[in-house]
Amino acid sequence: MITAIIIDDESNAREFLGKLLVRYFSKKIIVVETCDSVKAGVEAIKLHQPELVFLDIQMPQEKGFELFKYFNPIKFEVIFTTAYDKYAIEAIRLSAIDYLLKPINYVDLLSSINRLEKRKIKVNQQAKFELLLENLDSNNNAFNKVALPTQNGFELIKLNSIIYCKSDGNYCRVFCNNGKEFLISKTLKFVEELIENELFIRIHKTFLVNINYVVKFDKVDELKVTLTNGEQLPVSVRKKEHFLNAILHRN
Repeated sequence: MITAIIIDDESNAREFLGKLLVRYFSKKIIVVETCDSVKAGVEAIKLHQPELVFLDIQMPQEKGFELFKYFNPIKFEVIFTTAYDKYAIEAIRLSAIDYLLKPINYVDLLSSINRLEKRKIKVNQQAKFELLLENLDSNNNAFNKVALPTQNGFELIKLNSIIYCKSDGNYCRVFCNNGKEFLISKTLKFVEELIENELFIRIHKTFLVNINYVVKFDKVDELKVTLTNGEQLPVSVRKKEHFLNAILHRN
């Protein structure tokens, strides 16, 4: 049985989520306390030592993210609940932490709980939340790091350290500017959607490239790019126009 706490300043939201959990997940999760603020949540967490916290992002006195400053290390899982704040959601997604959009429904709640149960090998909780706070504190709204799933957990990688990503069947290889290579246990399409950054351009069905590392585009004989590390990668005819627009129309 997973012990949980709900932190949300809206009483209707607390009550609704609590009823969902009782109705559909009473054999898996028990809510030991509900709280209307970060301050009350901190006290409840210290008292009950829950395994899971459902945490609202937008609250009047302290935002949900302030909760993490009261705990070191962080020993509980978190599922964020929010009705808006796209920027915060992007930071949460890149930090490999679950979130639910309000109004919460059974299907989304079930997916989050299933992911929680299947997470046998976990990245250090403290590292995940430090990554989240770092991404949130970014001044230019460009997230600093991304958590990429590997066979053993996650690799927390600075976005602009990635030179390119290469499809390898149902896996993806990530090549970084320090010479390191990571095998990601997801497809290139998944990694592309996860990163979703204007610096990363799909130049071929096999390659996703950080255009900061492109030094040359060759259209003689065959389409290809040369990277700062000397490697040459093919550009498909279908991707040529999109790639050229990306490198020629940057502000």
